Amino acid sequence: MTRRGPALGLIALVAVLWGGAFARDSVTQWVRATEMPPLHPASSVEVRGRMGGLLRAYTVEDGIWRLGAGPEEVDPRFLAMLLAWEDRRFAEHAGVDLRALLRAGWHSLRAGRVVAGGSTLTMQVARLLEDSGTGRWPGKLRQIRVALALEARLSKAEILDLYLRLAPYGGNIEGIRAAALVWFGKEPNRLTAAQAALLVALPQAPEARRPDRAPRGAEVARDRVLARMAALGVLSRGEADAALQEPLPQRRREFPQIAPHLADRARAAHPEALRLDLTLDEGAQASLEQLAQKALQGRADEMSIAIVVADHQTGEMLASVGSGGFTEARGGYVDMTQAPRSPGSTLKPLIYAMAFDQGLAHPDTILPDRPVAFGSYAPQNFDRQFRGELRAAEALRLSLNIPVVLMTESLGPARVMAALERAGTRPRLPGGKPGLALALGGVGLTLEEVVQLYAGLANGGRAQPLIWARNGAERETSRIVSRGAAWHVGHILAAMPPPANAPNARLAYKTGTSYGHRDAWAIGFDGQHVAGVWMGRPDGTPVPGAFGGDLAAPLLFEVFQRLKPALAPLGPPPPETLLEGAVLPPNLQRFRSRRAPFADPDAPELAFPPDAARVALDAGRLSVKLRQGQAPFTVMVDGRVWSTGERRREFEVEGLERGFLSLSVIDATGRAARAKVQLD
Repeated sequence: MTRRGPALGLIALVAVLWGGAFARDSVTQWVRATEMPPLHPASSVEVRGRMGGLLRAYTVEDGIWRLGAGPEEVDPRFLAMLLAWEDRRFAEHAGVDLRALLRAGWHSLRAGRVVAGGSTLTMQVARLLEDSGTGRWPGKLRQIRVALALEARLSKAEILDLYLRLAPYGGNIEGIRAAALVWFGKEPNRLTAAQAALLVALPQAPEARRPDRAPRGAEVARDRVLARMAALGVLSRGEADAALQEPLPQRRREFPQIAPHLADRARAAHPEALRLDLTLDEGAQASLEQLAQKALQGRADEMSIAIVVADHQTGEMLASVGSGGFTEARGGYVDMTQAPRSPGSTLKPLIYAMAFDQGLAHPDTILPDRPVAFGSYAPQNFDRQFRGELRAAEALRLSLNIPVVLMTESLGPARVMAALERAGTRPRLPGGKPGLALALGGVGLTLEEVVQLYAGLANGGRAQPLIWARNGAERETSRIVSRGAAWHVGHILAAMPPPANAPNARLAYKTGTSYGHRDAWAIGFDGQHVAGVWMGRPDGTPVPGAFGGDLAAPLLFEVFQRLKPALAPLGPPPPETLLEGAVLPPNLQRFRSRRAPFADPDAPELAFPPDAARVALDAGRLSVKLRQGQAPFTVMVDGRVWSTGERRREFEVEGLERGFLSLSVIDATGRAARAKVQLD
């Protein structure tokens, strides 16, 4: 074919189509018989935050970035410039603009080569759907046929949507949204005139006009579009002149990769979804990822970090940082919010709350801190010192081991495990059966689970499942401890002194260090939010000298500083607060272990109801039968004094409702019998 061949072919096409217009039925049948390409090209899966911001996207086949963006999501000025440049009669034609084809053929014939193709946007969509060439007339004929078929099947908005999704913008970038993010770091709904002009010009020669590799070609093409827009009145001359001065992007930006670990979890949980909306706060997540990277500077190469933040009133997670960076370095691909680790001392607040609930102790109860042994198990305090006797509140703040093990022995490790399960956690036991070491971290929990446990304590003792999916299904919750016990623990922890150089904020928090210095923890809450920080090595090897109070606690306070300007105050004491400011009854003045090795055989015993029994209520009354013990007795129900001076050994407790109930009977010498029952 001569140099004029393609141009003559283009004119011949126009003649064929013009003639076909007079044989409408034949053309209609020809169009209807068109074998169509797939009209729903794959789009990148998008993960978005609570405000709709893009957190992460995933490529489609062949590593292409193709993000959906309908016409309503694109700057109207860009659309006006696109149609003015590419297809001014887009709204009028049926897929083919005969006048444009004839004009293109005439100009090409005069030039001796194809200088204009006359393609409509619909024809370009046809080419993009099939990735067909444009240089020879058989390919052009195929585009025309598919374009006519597209117009017969789709609306103009749907065709424009396909162009906005498929247009090439250099490299592996397709579609206006991916292009705006890569070249300008912004969504396509707020483009400048210069940016819009470049994105109009790029698809015609995406590699020859890439601003990072061919800046001169990009500038010439952009300026030509701006000049044309000014001539057509789409832009004013002043707008076009100002746009000419705007610099081109010099590099290709990376796609957002915020909350990559949680994004992967969400995608695995919903593999068919194209858009995943998370509860994460985009700003808080990005800020805390920066904090995590900063915290690891100067640390050993094997160290990692994890942070979880949630609203304990709703359970919505606001941030989830799985590592200090989503890279191979420091095991960054491992999501340490999901790794079961020993929680160290972070379970102690739960055990104290349970002891308060069971009538075993009160914040002002005197606890022993002296050498003790349970068979071969002889727990030691972290500093291997003994303090004799001290109040329960102080023992918790000092995180002493011996008092909490004594309380766990009285509660029973199985009950502590049951409380952890009611909180929504999945405790992993190394030996299968819970023992007293459970109180000191002898169980596997993830950071997310520990934060969820504290969310329940902050939420008045009711379990608060953490959720990361927006509009997720609500889950049933159960009570972990009573509201009064949770309040006591919260205010004990809020009186903890802040770490050195941290703001003097009233944050209820607890630190923990696992055996062998493998894990450093800090978990805390105020009146609205709960957060947790973990530091350690993903492989579980020791980190010499790592303590939760030194490593994790300062970061916890900085997490709250970045989250909001001021802490929300803890809620007011509940109206049924247990003995707040009152003189304690004898049994609560000093702690006595329920299963003390040398238990008094004459101590009171509950013959009925037995511990862990299910009992039918009779008009709100529960019969109680006592054996042994010295009258008079004090009777406590759910941690509140129900009666004093009771001398009978058989009596009824009245005014009860269905549910779980903690019953304690203390004799005149302070010895106690206790049971927790379910009332039906």
